[in-house]
Amino acid sequence: MTTTMCAAVLCVHDCSLLVCDCSTRQKVLVHTDQACCFSCGDYVRIEYSGMMTMSLPPQITALSISRVCC
Repeated sequence: MTTTMCAAVLCVHDCSLLVCDCSTRQKVLVHTDQACCFSCGDYVRIEYSGMMTMSLPPQITALSISRVCC
């Protein structure tokens, strides 16, 4: 079973995205090899295992990520 997050991309790094979860307004660092496919301001749907680190910001690893329209 996976968890889905809809989020706005705040910052793009080589292998990660800093996003703002649309439902909780929490910043989350998303590890993904597809980071270069996205830009600041994009809205994305992220599927992940449901596990999130307790770090600041929390971190997840994307199983899949796609751009969405809001």
